[in-house]
Amino acid sequence: MSEFERRKQGFEKFFELGEALRFKALSRRNHAVGRWAAENLALAGEAVDRYAEAFGKGQIEGEDDETLIARLHDEFVKAGVEVSAHRIRRHFEAAMNDAITEIEAGR
Repeated sequence: MSEFERRKQGFEKFFELGEALRFKALSRRNHAVGRWAAENLALAGEAVDRYAEAFGKGQIEGEDDETLIARLHDEFVKAGVEVSAHRIRRHFEAAMNDAITEIEAGR
């Protein structure tokens, strides 16, 4: 195997690892945001877990952050919960930071 092929394989493995860690962080972030949203919507018990799981699937199904934020904001408005899209966006960022910290700590 040539040096070029070894380097190419190394970069491919690095990219794969980065994508796997990104997916793991997004999954954790979305679960945390889903739980936070469920609590704001006054859900309790198993309903919180179901909501968080369903919310997390949005990213897997191809929805981007802005779509998830808009959907969540609409749900809050319909439920009479006063949370701005800006605050939701900030919660997304904080949850992502927490997820990355947990992953880096090996949790």
